[in-house]
Amino acid sequence: MIESYLGISIDYVVIALAAVVLVLLILLIVNMVKLSGLRRKYDIFMKGKTAKSLEDTLIYRLEQLDDLIKSNASNERNISSIMNTLKDCFQKFGIVKYDALEEMGGKLSCAMCMLNDKNDGYIINIVHSREGCYNYIKEIIDGNSIIGLSEEETEALEKALKI
Repeated sequence: MIESYLGISIDYVVIALAAVVLVLLILLIVNMVKLSGLRRKYDIFMKGKTAKSLEDTLIYRLEQLDDLIKSNASNERNISSIMNTLKDCFQKFGIVKYDALEEMGGKLSCAMCMLNDKNDGYIINIVHSREGCYNYIKEIIDGNSIIGLSEEETEALEKALKI
């Protein structure tokens, strides 16, 4: 009946169906081997090397993550506090050594400028002479002095402002 209807011999149909069954059987075996490998990997993953459950490991890691988030927030607050404190600290310096008197050698006198982030600070001028050592302090506001500056003090201020 099939032979007359399709014009194909039943022998060919049986051989074709046998070939399809053989190919499907091979594919089934390959998939079973792959599934077995995946199942082995899954079991190892779920058990862990020290026989701990995956849930215990995940809970432990999440607790560690919570601790790290708290620690990070604390570090950010500390860094912010340090940065605010540093704004008022002296950050820029300029020093010029010089001879206050022509007959004295060794450049024993100096002018030192100390400025913060806003260019506010002081110039300390130490003048060494035969009679003694004299110290002068001049206030610097926004990179300028209300009191006139000597050549050495101006040079020290310029050095500090360049930093």
